[in-house]
Amino acid sequence: MPALSYADAPTVEAHGISARPMAVPSRGSTELAIWYLTVPPHSDPQQHSVDREEVFVVRSGVLSGHIDGAAVAAGPGDALLVPPGVEFAVGNSGDEPAVALVCTSAGVTATVQGAPVTPPWSR
Repeated sequence: MPALSYADAPTVEAHGISARPMAVPSRGSTELAIWYLTVPPHSDPQQHSVDREEVFVVRSGVLSGHIDGAAVAAGPGDALLVPPGVEFAVGNSGDEPAVALVCTSAGVTATVQGAPVTPPWSR
């Protein structure tokens, strides 16, 4: 199994956030898609759903928003679990960037405003 370097991971910017794909199909993963997500302070979350379970493990800062209508906030060491098909939005209402490691299945598809989207950082 190859070692995947953070320094070699591309940065993908979208919707005001940045992602660094780590173990994703374009980097050799066949079953999982894992990336670092950086959410800037005071960012509004974009509501969407995903067709695979998704887990956010917060490394620094606070992720906040809602999952299936319930308000959520997670700090360092905490995890947010998003079931497939559930509407959610994760942003950052804090004063410092929030960084999380995100894991889902390879081939994940999001639905944003009724349209299917393959997140570019999960490819």
